[in-house]
Amino acid sequence: MAALAGPLLVLVFTLSQSLRDVYFAGVFQRVDHFVVILLAFLLSTAMFATVALIRRRAGLRALRGHAATILAVNAATALAWSCYFLALTRLDPSVVNTIHSGMGPLTIVAMGYFGISLAQAPQACRVERTFYAAIALSLAALWWVVLSGHAGLREARGVDLLAGLALASISGASITVSLLFCKRLQDRGVGADAVTAVRYIALILFAGAAVTWNRSFGDIATPAQFATLSFAVIALIVLPLYWFQVGIGRTSPLTANIIRALGPVFVFALEQFDARMRYSTPVLVCILIYSVAVVASNIARGWRDEPRAQHRASPAQ
Repeated sequence: MAALAGPLLVLVFTLSQSLRDVYFAGVFQRVDHFVVILLAFLLSTAMFATVALIRRRAGLRALRGHAATILAVNAATALAWSCYFLALTRLDPSVVNTIHSGMGPLTIVAMGYFGISLAQAPQACRVERTFYAAIALSLAALWWVVLSGHAGLREARGVDLLAGLALASISGASITVSLLFCKRLQDRGVGADAVTAVRYIALILFAGAAVTWNRSFGDIATPAQFATLSFAVIALIVLPLYWFQVGIGRTSPLTANIIRALGPVFVFALEQFDARMRYSTPVLVCILIYSVAVVASNIARGWRDEPRAQHRASPAQ
């Protein structure tokens, strides 16, 4: 049972993110998305900072001397989440989730191609490159489906659709860069709790400034609305971030990536219950091609890496 704990936590995280996208896509029709960002990441920062202070103060002390990396993490994270939630106000949640997720491996491949050391991208074999090409083609096809008016969101305008697609793409590339910088900090001895405690500071400041400028605090008119939104933020954003951090540490990268590749499929299924959406076969086909390509590329990588891992583990002859 203990061996299943990690994969189960990653699965719970994936399902919760599907609920998050569908739920907040509806919330953003009446509440400024920066209000949600401010509330969510204030709570997340407070929680992880508390955990780091109680359990791993050494991790916070290890942040000294890494100011440039921390600034880079904050800038990339703020750009990623701002673009992601803004894209949800313009596109189907399943489209946003798929493009955001798909830009991750494509960004790492592109960074490796241009020799950017941050990516530390291993050389892909021919089979893997084929599946990466399938991922890119599925995202390109999804752009065409959306711009040609065959996506699921009703009454969407062309300019909003194009902006949403661009925002989702930027969010996926930015969160990938952010995670790579986070990994650099963790490789240098900074704990995951400490990294999470400092990575949202710029996002909180930006969201706070946007909410003040837009005077959108009034979007939450009653204590009941505030309580409901706070519960949703904790259940769908704050706690899943923690569960994912725990789960990913107990799960092989292959298993974790395969489980997460199913996320867009879950989102598509859930958004069918949203009255603003209509069923779209072309969107579903693109999502399925994407998910299959991601699963296949990870399996190919696992098969390629397994002999190397066995060789390293075998005793010297």
